[in-house]
Amino acid sequence: MAYTVAVTWIAKPGEEDEVARCLTELVEPSRAEEGVLVYVPNRDPEDPSKFFIFEVYTDEAAYTAHTETEHFQRLGFGDAIPRLVDRKREFYAPMVD
Repeated sequence: MAYTVAVTWIAKPGEEDEVARCLTELVEPSRAEEGVLVYVPNRDPEDPSKFFIFEVYTDEAAYTAHTETEHFQRLGFGDAIPRLVDRKREFYAPMVD
């Protein structure tokens, strides 16, 4: 069963463009991962510090594997996340197949 992750990131003042760069660089390698069905970063058009990442994986194990990849460790944990003032993750399972 699919596993959905909804992520909201709020960048620190002055870090918005670097967070956007990291998310942009994460798209291609993340979408190439086995088990990733959807990986779409979004930016609030009215608040450039606010980002929403919509992710769907084949299962929870695929999500966990994503967080352990070289590109996410480097660009996510190592670069973007330290530039945030707030980070929220929510996890969902589909109600129907």
